[in-house]
Amino acid sequence: MGYKPAMCSHYQAPALPEIYRTAFGVEPPVALGKHDVWPGYPAGFIRRHEHADVGDEAVPEREAMSGLFGLVPHWAKDTKGTKYTYNARSETVAEKP
Repeated sequence: MGYKPAMCSHYQAPALPEIYRTAFGVEPPVALGKHDVWPGYPAGFIRRHEHADVGDEAVPEREAMSGLFGLVPHWAKDTKGTKYTYNARSETVAEKP
């Protein structure tokens, strides 16, 4: 039997508002969500600001926001499927829902 590596399906969001400020230089999101996050759970995330490349010094490089951890396909009617989509394979993603 061959070795099958496990996919990552767990995320640990910053637990305290101070971590957002000191480690990432951003204000924490209003809703922090959970600290131990699995697909389908709400949590806080840090992302590159969508306008970071416009050359305006007033636009921060990063921002914190609340979101849902996991892949939600554009055709999904709700977010319940996130616990099944975290293990999607690139080889068959175009053919399988």
